[in-house]
Amino acid sequence: MAALALYGIAYMRNPMGGHLIDGVDLAIHETGHLVFAPFGEIITALGGTLFQLIVPVTFVAYFVRRGDHLGAAASLWWVGQNCWHISVYVADARTQQLPLVGGGEHDWAFLLAEADLLRSDQGVARLWHAVGTILFLIAMGVGIRAALRQPPPVEPTETAGPSLPE
Repeated sequence: MAALALYGIAYMRNPMGGHLIDGVDLAIHETGHLVFAPFGEIITALGGTLFQLIVPVTFVAYFVRRGDHLGAAASLWWVGQNCWHISVYVADARTQQLPLVGGGEHDWAFLLAEADLLRSDQGVARLWHAVGTILFLIAMGVGIRAALRQPPPVEPTETAGPSLPE
């Protein structure tokens, strides 16, 4: 959790910094467009962001179901980090300076224009960043609490079994 906290603080302060996990998030994002392609142009454009959130949320659910709060916290951290990543993309909607995979249409420029919110791209980006920060803080709280509640590892003990004749 300490490593995720340090990495998270650096990411939160500079989500445009080109971080290690960005490539994984980008691959998931692009896959989302393919997954949601059958549902029309708007859902296809939104599909990248949706999948970028659905995948780590699935991990959160998996670990919660197993009762692994530390795993759930780490996965929730990933959801928050993705919100920061999304905030960068949203903030770029009007300027469109980010390089796009395949050079296609900018998802958030299209989505915000469709919702007549393109002029609000910076505010929407700040909202995504704030949601990511809240999720990060919740993840850190849950993770630290889970780590403190972990029982110490049990040392293996030798068990006396029946003696075998020599």
